Amino acid sequence: MRRRRLILGIALNYLFFSVLLFLPAGTLAWGRAWLFLGLYTTGTFAAMRKLFPSREELLEERFKPLIQKGQPLADKIILPLFVAAYSGSVAFSSFDVFHLRLLGKPGGFVSFCGLALFAAGWRIVFFALWQNAFAASVVRHQVERGHKVVDTGLYGIVRHPMYAGGVLLMLGLPLWLESYAGALSAVLPAGLLVLRIRFEEDFLKRELPGYEAYTRKVRHRLIPRVW
Repeated sequence: MRRRRLILGIALNYLFFSVLLFLPAGTLAWGRAWLFLGLYTTGTFAAMRKLFPSREELLEERFKPLIQKGQPLADKIILPLFVAAYSGSVAFSSFDVFHLRLLGKPGGFVSFCGLALFAAGWRIVFFALWQNAFAASVVRHQVERGHKVVDTGLYGIVRHPMYAGGVLLMLGLPLWLESYAGALSAVLPAGLLVLRIRFEEDFLKRELPGYEAYTRKVRHRLIPRVW
């Protein structure tokens, strides 16, 4: 059952990006979008096959709804806003490429760097999931799963490596699609992630034993030696 849900999740992700890319573009004749979808889906499938045997409970947790019992009110507001803002950024990038062309389009080198940024961000997200069995989609004290602080690997460098990877992939995709304006629009979902960090850390300091000590040990939230 879990394997079927995993395959269904990957298929739904493919459909999600397909709609956001091709519907605003008004065409299916877009090589960059097809290449992105192929690379992203293949990479996700390979990564999930590797992750699945050791992180079944985490993947099950991440399939749960965006609104859950035990989730603080702030996260119930910010998380749906983030999903909407990120979806809007991808759709806007597509619309800009084919219709608006607001800030021109990046050259080949910058566009390729965008794809590299997306790949790097996606890889960071994967390793964050690999290293933290409690990296659920929502902010919640997972008492039933023996929730504890993880302070090794990427989590020994910054406190929110998954968000750091998310920011890279949100900025990288519009550049690969050739939209400077789309990359600029990614500031909104990235800003919501920063806001979420503030509320998430306040919640975890109150609810998760050892988290406040962790914030003193690992000083930076998102960017090493910066913030």
